[in-house]
Amino acid sequence: MTIRSSIPTTLASLAVWVGLVSACSPERPPEAQQAPARSIPVDTLTHAAWSRRAVIYEVNVRQYTPEGTLRAIEPHLARLKSLGVDVIWLMPVQPIGRKNRKGVMGSYYSISDYTAINPELGTMADFDSLVAAAHREGLKVLLDWVPNHTAFDHPWITQHRDWYVTRADGTVINARDNEGHDTDWTDVAELNYGNPALRQAMIDAMRWWLEHGHVDGFRCDVAGGVPLDFWMQARAELRKVRPDLFMLAEAEDPRLHAAFDMTYGWELHHLLNDVARGKRSAPALDAYFARQDSVFGRDAYRLYFTSNHDENSWNGSEFERMGANAQPAFVLAATVRGSMPLLYTGQEVSLRKRLRFFEKDTVDWHGPSLAPFYHALFDLKHRHQALANGAEGGDQTTVHTAAGDRVYVFARARGSDVVVVALNFGDAPVSAAYRDLRAPGAFTDWFSRAPVALPAAGTIDIPAHGYRVLVR
Repeated sequence: MTIRSSIPTTLASLAVWVGLVSACSPERPPEAQQAPARSIPVDTLTHAAWSRRAVIYEVNVRQYTPEGTLRAIEPHLARLKSLGVDVIWLMPVQPIGRKNRKGVMGSYYSISDYTAINPELGTMADFDSLVAAAHREGLKVLLDWVPNHTAFDHPWITQHRDWYVTRADGTVINARDNEGHDTDWTDVAELNYGNPALRQAMIDAMRWWLEHGHVDGFRCDVAGGVPLDFWMQARAELRKVRPDLFMLAEAEDPRLHAAFDMTYGWELHHLLNDVARGKRSAPALDAYFARQDSVFGRDAYRLYFTSNHDENSWNGSEFERMGANAQPAFVLAATVRGSMPLLYTGQEVSLRKRLRFFEKDTVDWHGPSLAPFYHALFDLKHRHQALANGAEGGDQTTVHTAAGDRVYVFARARGSDVVVVALNFGDAPVSAAYRDLRAPGAFTDWFSRAPVALPAAGTIDIPAHGYRVLVR
């Protein structure tokens, strides 16, 4: 679902401890409010070992193939593995509600049955086959989970009216976003997490997919619209079934890392859009990373990207938003501290159109291939400890240049492993004079394989709308 970016502005104390406060808006009824606050340490989660250098790929099942089915995804798995993908995230596969439906096919996020398969996508046997095939390829599978709301014709609406947030006249309200704001999501009904029975039913449904669907974890939609203490409870119960459970929150609140391995990097995404278009200067990135370091724990994973299903459908492809700077933007997103990079359906073939959200709109797989570019970056991440996710990755330092406000250079270092990334968002090539490189010496250009000497102070050539990645 489309959300607003939200990072609390006074969270310096979260470097060690955070208070558990309600994720619900004060406008909600008292019964929908969260339990009393208690202190929670940051960085207490144990991430699955397989996640430490992982790359994630979002699969839009409906639009991926002409068939738009789960079975039709299977032939693509070997290609995704060879691209360097480690995790596939499947957009919601459950049946879509018909009441208040948007468009012909409806929103993936308007679910009418949590433990069934949308017949337009196939059967449970097809889902099982896809997950088993993914696991044989060494791929992990995350299922997109929609806990904040259901379709208006979900059976719970009539069976358990008190599981929903209602108006004074008893009617159920449509869903709100991560910050509790009203939305135009008129096809979905807001759930009431003040009800213990609803909480348990939601955990039971998630457990069902671990036990019967054999998924490896969940990407949780509008996660900030659900109380944090629910997520704490859910994680504890679900890890009894799958100890290496992985949880991704579609939200940006640092407090969510008490229950989630990874949160969205919406703020960086929007900043990269602005830097790419020249609306912000590249040095603005320094302020962003300094702020992140002050509010997120060192072992917090962040999902960084240049596209996803929301951005593509509602705001345009990365080429529409970033123009010729789409590739240097992705290089940054894939190499900065904390990042688990995301690739969205079709980006590897330069997908330039906005995929329709409520209708069938198949990806054209005949676009110019960017597979070598993405494969090289994912291979870089897999091979270099400095780029590992979370606390196992290296420190990040800015390399200061005199090349103007369209150039950004930084280094990542963990022990003897050093990666220097130089980006040029400008229209002309530059020979960037730099200083204070903390780990000078002999490097190799990752993309050309040419040897490069980098003294503590010197120059580095960067093409227009381009990048250099130097490794040692």
